[in-house]
Amino acid sequence: MAAIAPNIPDGTGLIRHDPWLEPYADALRHRYRRFREKLTEIEKSEGGIDRFSLGHRYFGLNRGTHNGQAGVWYREWAPAAKYLALIGDFNKWDRGANPLTRNEFGVWELFLPDMPYRERLKHHSRIKVHVGTDAGAIDRLPAYLTRAYHERETNTYTGEYWDPPQPYQWRNTPPILKTGLKIYEAHVGMATEAYRTGTYVEFANHVLPRIQKAGYNAIQLMAIAEHPYYGSFGYHVSNFFAPSSRFGTPEELKYLVDEAHGRGIVVLMDIVHSHSVKNIYEGLNRFDGSDFQYFHAGGRGEHPAWDSLCFDYGKWEVLRFLLSNCRYWLEDYRFDGYRFDGVTSMMYLHHGLGAAFDNYDRYLRHDLDEDAITYLQLANHLIHKIRPNAITVAEDVSGMPGLASPIDEGGIGFNYRLAMGLPDYWIKLLRDKRDEDWHMGEMWGALINRRANEAHVGYVESHDQALVGDKTTAFWLMDADMYTHMSKGVPNLRISRGIALHKMLRLATFAVGGEAYLNFIGNEFGHPEWVDFPREGNNWSYHYARRQWSLMDNPLLRYRDLAEFDRAMLKLDERYGILSSSEQRLLHVHEDRKLLIFQRGPLVFAFNFHPTSSYSDLAIAVPQARDYQIVLNTDDLWYGGNALIAPGQRYPLLKQAMDPYPQQIRIYLPARSGQVIG
Repeated sequence: MAAIAPNIPDGTGLIRHDPWLEPYADALRHRYRRFREKLTEIEKSEGGIDRFSLGHRYFGLNRGTHNGQAGVWYREWAPAAKYLALIGDFNKWDRGANPLTRNEFGVWELFLPDMPYRERLKHHSRIKVHVGTDAGAIDRLPAYLTRAYHERETNTYTGEYWDPPQPYQWRNTPPILKTGLKIYEAHVGMATEAYRTGTYVEFANHVLPRIQKAGYNAIQLMAIAEHPYYGSFGYHVSNFFAPSSRFGTPEELKYLVDEAHGRGIVVLMDIVHSHSVKNIYEGLNRFDGSDFQYFHAGGRGEHPAWDSLCFDYGKWEVLRFLLSNCRYWLEDYRFDGYRFDGVTSMMYLHHGLGAAFDNYDRYLRHDLDEDAITYLQLANHLIHKIRPNAITVAEDVSGMPGLASPIDEGGIGFNYRLAMGLPDYWIKLLRDKRDEDWHMGEMWGALINRRANEAHVGYVESHDQALVGDKTTAFWLMDADMYTHMSKGVPNLRISRGIALHKMLRLATFAVGGEAYLNFIGNEFGHPEWVDFPREGNNWSYHYARRQWSLMDNPLLRYRDLAEFDRAMLKLDERYGILSSSEQRLLHVHEDRKLLIFQRGPLVFAFNFHPTSSYSDLAIAVPQARDYQIVLNTDDLWYGGNALIAPGQRYPLLKQAMDPYPQQIRIYLPARSGQVIG
């Protein structure tokens, strides 16, 4: 009998789920082989990815010993530099006092023994590094710096040696989620109602309780890594290992994460490894004098749309820097995972700009940045090696096959990918079509249009849709009437329509739009305004860089009704596990009557999008031979509806076959309402 070949992964496992990938088996093998070869190279050269990803323990400023003496090591990779010297308060900013020496790999180092530097270089000491290059000399911030802040006196960023005498004492362990992932996307600085920048402590003490009460079990924090320009929303990072000082200290960020864990909330970081700020004084640009140290040289190193720089993911020390960054936030700050920004931009040489992803050649053979794809595989491998329960989410608009599939199958290893087509669909629907022209079959197609066997995060709107220049869903629906007619005692047809559809779009998306759900801060209660950070163009105003929680807290306003509905909607997953259910089925669609009825898990979701017509005695198929009742109704009075049906209304079983089940129920479904029946 012939021996049975072992089931050794070769990167073609994706074909089992998608036969259309069969002609691309060679490309999938190539993708997987590159990952394995790089991992092996790291193993041989560095002793494994565990050691390789500890760059932050070697580079930058770290306590250690030398020749039996305790002290501080400072190391920097700057192969093209001519001269490096550590400067700061400890040596009165003398550029000649503490030079570094260079080794054959372009790594510079300096050891400062505790005798005599212990009393000079201490917690809060200001520091920089003086870098001499062919183009001249300049004072820079160390690449692995863990604390930077804006110094008002000089109007520049300065580094700070961060070595607190009493390290933060963690009190809570990271939670293990027992239900589907429900993400609350938030920005610490704009989370206060005051006309200023909010802090880590304020967010922990005042916003986390709201998120917990609302029913979300994860927060996704934006703008954590230091960024010089507040208005960049945190996407022009300068110091990748330094938490943003404008929100508080590193210990205060740890307090926020710790408090979230204590409330059963996991914390994801919006990590930006897709590009970097162009700044010279704060960032990595031309650190050693060259334009090809961390980034690609010339035009390839400049992002044509973002006014930023693109990493060279093929370089050894760039890989070390970014992989160490992944590890740093997981271990030092106990983040539970990441939402990787700009993954499309990373994976393709054209950054996804103007590209038509109309066949698999576009994904697997043409215009690929293979080094970037390998980096993303390595990052996911490392993250899940360190924290098996870590969560990684990819922001990709291209639809790359296998992005959220296991690496051994030929995937890139993310846990989830954002279902980015859904919010675009909802906006186009609200912007371009009358209610009477909405197509129910098209809506169902948009809701389920995602790659099979890959988990997606469904959402109606994220920060992208809330930014100035666009509109939130609430504003698309209700516009300026939100300023004058949101009182429960003031009838208004536009507001009534908006309240109804706001709930229905969210419920449909939550029910069947993905295997996880995301909401941007304040949108759950229909926050009336967009997001616009202080900048020259708005006279440095904080008016739109805050969240008006008082609107939701006011029982006389309709915002509270939307918040109550959102809370009830999320509870469906706690009770019925719908986000983790693979069972979804279209039961009934009717274009003229604007009906869309489907099943997810054990529940039936019935939507009537018709603006005026209500339907009594409406027959719908049900999966089980028993009576059913309403478990959630968008039209309930408590949620700002018309209360045309009694809460918990029961619908008796009728043993009359109706495709695809041998039984049915008959319901009353008012205009512009949705019911969840179980």
